[in-house]
Amino acid sequence: MMDSGTPIVKDLVLVGGGHSHVSVLRKFGMKPLSGVRLTVICRDVHTPYSGMLPGMIAGHYGYDDAHIDLGPLSQFAHARFYHSDVTGIDTVNKRVLCDNRPPVPYDLLSINIGSAPATHLVSGATENTVPVKPIARFFAHWEAMRDRMLERNEPARIGVVGGGAGGVELLLSVQFRLKAMLEKQGRKADHLEFHLFTNQDSVLHTHNEKVSSIFARVLARRGVTVHTGHAVSNVEPGRLHCSNGKQYDLDEILWVTSAGAAPWLRESGLDVDEHGFVAVNDCLQSLSHPDIFAAGDIAAVLNHPRPKSGVFAVRQGPPLTENLRRHLQGRKLKPFTPQTNFLGLISTGDKYAVASRGEWAREGRLLWRWKDWIDRRFMRKFNELPEMKAAGKVNIASGVADKATIREISAIAMRCGGCGAKVGATVLTRALSMLEPVDRPEVLIGLHAPDDAAVVDVGAEKVVVHTVDSFRAMIDDPYTFGQISANHSLGDIFAMGGEPTTALAIATLPYGIEAKVEDDLTQMMTGAMKVLKDANCALVGGHTSEGAELSLGFAVNGLVERDRIMRKGGMQPGDRLIVTKPIGTGTLFAADMRLKAKGRWIAAALESMLKSNRAGAECLFRHGATACTDVTGFGLLGHLVEMTKPSGVDVELDLNTIPMMDGALETVKAGIVSSLQPQNVRLRRAIRDLDRVGKDPRYPLLFDPQTAGGLLASVPADRAEACVEELKTLGYERTAIIGTIRPEGDALEPVTLIL
Repeated sequence: MMDSGTPIVKDLVLVGGGHSHVSVLRKFGMKPLSGVRLTVICRDVHTPYSGMLPGMIAGHYGYDDAHIDLGPLSQFAHARFYHSDVTGIDTVNKRVLCDNRPPVPYDLLSINIGSAPATHLVSGATENTVPVKPIARFFAHWEAMRDRMLERNEPARIGVVGGGAGGVELLLSVQFRLKAMLEKQGRKADHLEFHLFTNQDSVLHTHNEKVSSIFARVLARRGVTVHTGHAVSNVEPGRLHCSNGKQYDLDEILWVTSAGAAPWLRESGLDVDEHGFVAVNDCLQSLSHPDIFAAGDIAAVLNHPRPKSGVFAVRQGPPLTENLRRHLQGRKLKPFTPQTNFLGLISTGDKYAVASRGEWAREGRLLWRWKDWIDRRFMRKFNELPEMKAAGKVNIASGVADKATIREISAIAMRCGGCGAKVGATVLTRALSMLEPVDRPEVLIGLHAPDDAAVVDVGAEKVVVHTVDSFRAMIDDPYTFGQISANHSLGDIFAMGGEPTTALAIATLPYGIEAKVEDDLTQMMTGAMKVLKDANCALVGGHTSEGAELSLGFAVNGLVERDRIMRKGGMQPGDRLIVTKPIGTGTLFAADMRLKAKGRWIAAALESMLKSNRAGAECLFRHGATACTDVTGFGLLGHLVEMTKPSGVDVELDLNTIPMMDGALETVKAGIVSSLQPQNVRLRRAIRDLDRVGKDPRYPLLFDPQTAGGLLASVPADRAEACVEELKTLGYERTAIIGTIRPEGDALEPVTLIL
């Protein structure tokens, strides 16, 4: 989470996570600019490094080797990360338009979204080929194509359109990988043909003749058919038509031609060159809009035109950072002149590379090893970040507190948000036991027999359900946080079998200038309203205040028919225990605070947290659920114990079947847990044979606090399998039967773990 101690004065928004912007993020993380808030808007959580793409295709690198994780990098830069696709810019009102969220205001904007092959220039190419960019989308196509080729025995023809470095590297890498994988299966690749098409007279025509000659020799040796002077004029499904009248039948067509720009740049009113790229001056500043900068492939530096190459995007990172800082500080910008010649290291797919610079060329395996060293060194700068430190310090006078108290207070320095910020069950129970609420006959369920929500009889056909939830943000995206907070608050109503009707909001906004506070509130409440509307729940009012951290909660009222109330108590021996969502949000977001969680883990966790429990609760009721609750701050075990006590039963819990979020096991193995975890662990006394099961690496996740977690319910054994199947069709893909309800035994521990 961002440090909100300094009021936000200006918003710097970065559109895209390209090679220039990752440098901006790293440098701002190392040297923040007070009063400036960074926001990254990007379609992909992991940004691919183009220099390692051929090596990844060839199988020399894994996914994480060849991608920069924008999640931890944004955290390091104290930047908000918005997982969205940009559709335009409102330059008049200075707002970025997105596909899945409200517009994002900016004071200063930078664009680094890369380019894509201009398939629209050739009839049928967009529909009938696989463009190499955006790279993230290409990977999915490549994996599907790879699987098809590995399953195929009959002849197959693979074509690559584009004879530049990108096309040649891609073809040779694909060929090498498929051949290696077939050989591993004990098969030969003789049935695969490879064709390269270029409208030029030679391959790699932008490099010197020596380089072109080397690759012509390599392609010939590898059995690739090179079609020079073949400009593609039309593409049909499985067929290329060339302007020289020739046509070719192909089973796969990969497109690596000249780069094109996103059409929304021109449509937004920016000055662009004849190809649609943002026209910028020597300071990388838009010619038409001084508050917009652009770098990398998407920028056209009019005084210094250069090829669309990752090397220039990397080199533009430092001058872009410098000029963004200067603009924010009202200082004169500093011109930048890119190099004329650059060293190109072009791979042949088989750990062999060719070096190209000016009229100079070399080749060999040693060059590939050099390229590999350069690429890995570059990636380490962004993927090996220093661990985040606590925002504040806790000073304890010597001799004032004992060691246990010192450890407890020291843990306060970095506290989790979401349900990880709740007060522990033991503390809460002790405190509430000291209270003596007014005893009113209308209160059917209240503090005397606590459940997910209170139930009050108002003399109508249905009874009223009351609940309230509020917590501080665990992410820096107010729109997504608003959705999560509303979804979480509605969970108690659904768990009771009710229908939410009205909600009151309780919001705290970080200190800041009026415009920034207004935007945060708008973004957050727009997200919340989306969820409330989907649940047909009316927002009827609320309360706002300023504070150190962003927080949001809702007091929700609902209605439920008397015979539909689902309670925590009611589990029957023989019932099967079902959970509808995987667990792990507590440890994942604790790891996220420390830059130890992969961006894709957090993205998957957020997707799970945004899944409403409404349909799940209705399904459980239809299948005769005998008891139900939602899994939140006290963790799976804590909420299970809340069910066993009023039910008077024991539970066999199968640890092998409990669904766990991607990355959760890795983070708990690394010793990263939520700040609420130590309080939840006190419930370990409910587990039989603790000495044995406590050594299992999955054991800590039983106490992991969940935010907007799933439902935990007992269902009659003869209906459990059908219930699970229906839940999966409703979108709860990770639903599982995780245990069996048993008669209450003599032991004090109600939960037996099966490993």
